[in-house]
Amino acid sequence: MASKLIEQARTAAGLTQQEMAERAGTSRTTLSAYEHGRKSPNLETFERLLVVAGYEVQIQHRIKFSKIELGRGRPIYVPDRLWRLDVSEAFAPVVLNLALNWSQPGKEYVTRDRRQRARLYETVIREGMPKDILKFVDGALLIDLWDELVLPRAIREHWVAALEANL
Repeated sequence: MASKLIEQARTAAGLTQQEMAERAGTSRTTLSAYEHGRKSPNLETFERLLVVAGYEVQIQHRIKFSKIELGRGRPIYVPDRLWRLDVSEAFAPVVLNLALNWSQPGKEYVTRDRRQRARLYETVIREGMPKDILKFVDGALLIDLWDELVLPRAIREHWVAALEANL
C-alpha cells in the first residue's frame, strides 16, 4: 500500500523519481524499491517522501457500522461516529446508482443546494451500505440538516447516538 501511495503522490506532484529522491534525501534506487514494493520505508521516511510531494500523513478514527434489522425490508447501517468529507466531495454533484435511488434513476443531486443535499442524505441513510454512507454523507453537514431530514422514526432513533457522539 505504501508503495502505491508514494508513486501516486510523486506522479501527482509531477516529480521524477530522481527529483523526489533528491528532495527527500534518499537515492533514486531506494525510492524505486519503495515504489515497487521491494523495500518498505519506515513511517518517518514515508512521511518525508509524501511531504516532498506536497502531501501529509493523517490519522483518522476508523468508522464502525452496526447492521440494524428493522423488521421488514433492507437493514440499515449506523456508524459509531461521524466523519468529514473533503469540501470538494461534500459539495460535488452526485448521481446515485440504481440500487440506492431506484425510484429516480439518473437523478443528479446538486449538493450545494441544501434541499437537494437533504434528499440525498435521506436516500443514502435509508438505502445505503457503509461505503455509500461514507462516500456521500458529511458529518457536520448532516448535523446541520438533521432536524429537516424526513426519516422513519426507527432510523432516526438509531442514528441519534452517532450524532450525539459528535456534539
